[in-house]
Amino acid sequence: MTQRTIDCWLTDMDGVLIREDRALPGAAELIERWRSQATPFLVLTNNSIYTPRDLSARLMRIGIDVPEDRLWTSALATAAFLRDQAPGGSAFVIGEAGLTTAIHEAGFVMTDVAPDFVVLGETRTYSFEAITRAIRLIDAGARFIATNPDVTGPSPEGPLPATGSVAALITAATKREPYYVGKPNPMMFRSAMNKLGAHSERTGMIGDRMDTDVIAGIEAGLHTILVLSGISSREDVERYPFRPREILDSVADLLT
Repeated sequence: MTQRTIDCWLTDMDGVLIREDRALPGAAELIERWRSQATPFLVLTNNSIYTPRDLSARLMRIGIDVPEDRLWTSALATAAFLRDQAPGGSAFVIGEAGLTTAIHEAGFVMTDVAPDFVVLGETRTYSFEAITRAIRLIDAGARFIATNPDVTGPSPEGPLPATGSVAALITAATKREPYYVGKPNPMMFRSAMNKLGAHSERTGMIGDRMDTDVIAGIEAGLHTILVLSGISSREDVERYPFRPREILDSVADLLT
């Protein structure tokens, strides 16, 4: 029934299409089906480090062919939000190429002198000097924006501090909470639908986390599907006061 009534798709990447740099069951086939049938879709990720080109190449290496224009990151969503808020504005940015490129292409000037915004994203090497500068700029009146609230990120050696952790440090020093653009803010999905020209009533969202993907999908008015190939288990669902529309083992179940 889902595929007859839903004609546009948003899907998370990690835990849905890939896990630890390997393709999950049905992922490559589902993307190929959407592409061959000209079904509008976007692959979403809260990770702001990589550009769509980087992510497209990463996915291609493990056999999933996603064109770069079918990828929507928290960096792109943040850039779209900033462009809407203050066209031609300025920002002090802590982040890597995925974020700095997106903000530059949105028409923003990047500066550490009286910026309109301080924008915090993911980076492999957080600089104490940059964090100190961000704190002083926010104290001076810059608005505080963060790409996503994830407190840790994965690495081969174990968890790494991520955007949410560093944002908490800056908040403790400035008493200013950031505005988070990425999941679980439903704005992430709404900006993706704007890119596709899609309507919420006919858009499906596939995710692996109840606390980000599913809640944001529900708040954006989407048909929500939880897959059990990532973070959340069937038992976890019972802990939440909300429910996805469907629970599937993996995206391979959408191919039947």
